[in-house]
Amino acid sequence: MGAVTRQLERRAQLSEPIERHRRMLEIRHAEDVIKELFASGLIAGSTHTCQGQEAVSVGVASVIRPTDLVIATYRGHGHALALGVEPLSVIAEILGRQAGTTGGIGGSMHLSSREVGLMPTSAIIGAGIPIAAGVGWAAQLSGTDDVAVSLFGDGASNIGAFHEALNIASVWKLPVVFICENNLYGEYSRIDLTTAVEDIADRAAAYAMPGVIVDGQDISAVIESVTVAVGRARRGGGPTLIEMKTYRYAGHSRSDPATYRPAGELDAWLERDPIRLHAETLITSGSATREELDAMEAEVAASIEQAVEGAKQSPTAEISEMFAHVTAAGSR
Repeated sequence: MGAVTRQLERRAQLSEPIERHRRMLEIRHAEDVIKELFASGLIAGSTHTCQGQEAVSVGVASVIRPTDLVIATYRGHGHALALGVEPLSVIAEILGRQAGTTGGIGGSMHLSSREVGLMPTSAIIGAGIPIAAGVGWAAQLSGTDDVAVSLFGDGASNIGAFHEALNIASVWKLPVVFICENNLYGEYSRIDLTTAVEDIADRAAAYAMPGVIVDGQDISAVIESVTVAVGRARRGGGPTLIEMKTYRYAGHSRSDPATYRPAGELDAWLERDPIRLHAETLITSGSATREELDAMEAEVAASIEQAVEGAKQSPTAEISEMFAHVTAAGSR
């Protein structure tokens, strides 16, 4: 089975609630291991993890099609895994190995897999928002009903590119779903110190599009809201702004201990952990037992360790590869 087929199979698995739970566990364990790899000195540069935000990435991936294009941020490991990219490919890329999604030359902040709709993730705050508008415009011009999904943090809603992209998307009724992962912090600054409005979704009214506030810790709520917004975009109804209220358990980046958080804030959010909430739903509905979910988690943890070992065995990317694919060769 080829890599593309495996990715698409992983994506199709998200039609089942139990598999959505498995994928959230996979993201959590992968991110925990990535933090350990960085601490061990095996990851160059920076890395940004998303523990606590798994319901958003898996919920979005459960709704959209592989032909829909996703433009995420540097905190994109979870989105890549949710969309179907294999853990070995993600971890190898972060380690700078040839088995990575772009051969190890992109690293943590530049994951990409067009086969499952993941456009290159962006390291620049908010840079993916106008790109998503452009992707939506391309779909509109080509006559498909594909949708662009823009994922960004609350801090990005304060830059000009956010307002410009939402405005033109509304004027042209572009098939774009703008999703703000509001985890309360723009890098190291709390949202109430940087943002004039309490709810980012309120800004949708200025651009004549629906603004929706969603509990980003509840994967069912995420799926419901994205389903409505994607359906509207496919029908030619234009863009939607969805604000996912969520939280990152780790600091902004690998070196941030997040000492700026108020006492008790993290504990309060841990009580609403998306994996824990979904486990309770599965158990209550009779879809799984606690023992089955514990066994699943052990399997996932073992698979991530196996992926790490596979990634480590992959050759390091050659320096010369930085200059590959920069220009296209053609005949004169």
